[in-house]
Amino acid sequence: MKWNLVFLGLLLTFGQLSWGQKGMDIPEYDGKDRVHDLNAKNYKSVMKKYDVMVVYYHEHVGSSKVAQKQFQIEELALEVGLTEKSAQGDGVIGSTWNQCLVEADSIYIFIEDEVIEYDGELAADTLVEFLYDVIEDPVEIIDNVRELKGFHNIEEDIKLVGFFKSQKSEHYQEYEDAAEEFHPHIKFFATFSPKVAKSLDLKLNEVDFYEPFMDEPVVIPGKPYSEKELVAFIEDNDRPTLRKMQPHNMYEIWEDALDGEHIIAFAEEGDPDGFEFLEIVKEVAEDNTDNPNLSIVWIDPDDFPLLVPYWEKIFDIDLSSPQIGVVEVDDADSIWFDMDDDDDMPTVDELEDWLEDVLENKIDPDEDEDDDDEDDDDDDDDDDDDDDDDDDDDDDDDDDDDDDNDDDDDDDDDDDDDDDDDDDDDDDDDDDDDDDDDDDDDDDDDDDDDDDDDDDDDDDDDDDDDDDDDDDDDDDDDDDEDDD
Repeated sequence: MKWNLVFLGLLLTFGQLSWGQKGMDIPEYDGKDRVHDLNAKNYKSVMKKYDVMVVYYHEHVGSSKVAQKQFQIEELALEVGLTEKSAQGDGVIGSTWNQCLVEADSIYIFIEDEVIEYDGELAADTLVEFLYDVIEDPVEIIDNVRELKGFHNIEEDIKLVGFFKSQKSEHYQEYEDAAEEFHPHIKFFATFSPKVAKSLDLKLNEVDFYEPFMDEPVVIPGKPYSEKELVAFIEDNDRPTLRKMQPHNMYEIWEDALDGEHIIAFAEEGDPDGFEFLEIVKEVAEDNTDNPNLSIVWIDPDDFPLLVPYWEKIFDIDLSSPQIGVVEVDDADSIWFDMDDDDDMPTVDELEDWLEDVLENKIDPDEDEDDDDEDDDDDDDDDDDDDDDDDDDDDDDDDDDDDDNDDDDDDDDDDDDDDDDDDDDDDDDDDDDDDDDDDDDDDDDDDDDDDDDDDDDDDDDDDDDDDDDDDDDDDDDDDDEDDD
């Protein structure tokens, strides 16, 4: 008996191990070709085989090997791993056949009577996750507190919740029809439990509209609602004040821009600085939720690791820290909020003031780009002016040097001339002096001769006079003697 129990225990142990091993088996690609090349002839027959059909509409590949290789990669991405969902297939349509599709490089999902456009990245995991949402019911029912907690944990998407009497209620049917129009992009919830409705503060046949990241809902007016009334209200409010760009909706959000511009906030939720900055942005969005002109797109760089280098290059920013700015959708021109200190996040008031300037067009990427161009032109002009000035200075210097050289030469010539003149003057002066001296000497000699002649004449006259006097005296004496 004991041995039987031991043997039974061993069997159960090995059985559990085998069951556990089977449960841990990860589904692998089974090799089945789920991609069909759709055309006008096989379209209807292929579509009838599947409850869900994913159609990729592309341009004609052509004969280029690079284009063919790229198409094979895209085709492999569409080879989704829903191996257990036999009622699902993928179709590829060339641009030569566009019976129901108009936009190239787009993906459409056909399910029952609905056609859903996929505006996410072309990646297998993202597309599969989106398809799982598609095949879910458009309205999720909340029956208990645990499910209510899950409802509150959803904050990144637009969501609606209504309280109805039962699933057979006419008002619930209208609500469900409206949900199919926006499924799976917008989350629809409903409850038939008065207890859950009380915790949500819902009245019968009333629907609340929740914006992303908003704790307080907006009660849709005019209950009970028709499908058209619900659709009209959602379409008027489908651009939230703050929304998150995710891989499955990245193109849809990027194309939905206000006046061709997006206010982009980059922040890593898992990073302390990013989390702090995101809380500030959420508070700003909550304070301005009634402003229809304000729409902020939050991008978590961790969700798009391959795009981070591209964004850093084209926007000239560092995504290792939080950033917020205005981006032109067409040409990617941008202007970013200047954070003076990376360790000090902006306050709510500072960010609101900056956003107010953005909405009033006081901050505009186009004008900033024009200013940059003008600055570049001014810099170029300044450089040209500097070059011209340098050239002028060089020319002036050369002219000055030439003038100096000419002046020096002239001075040298003048000096030489002066020296020659001086020498000539000196020679002339010397000659004049010599002539003057000679003249003076001659004059002196003449004067001396004249003086000597005069003296001689005087002496002769004197002698004559003396002789005359003596003769007179002798005559007188003789006369006297005769008288006696």
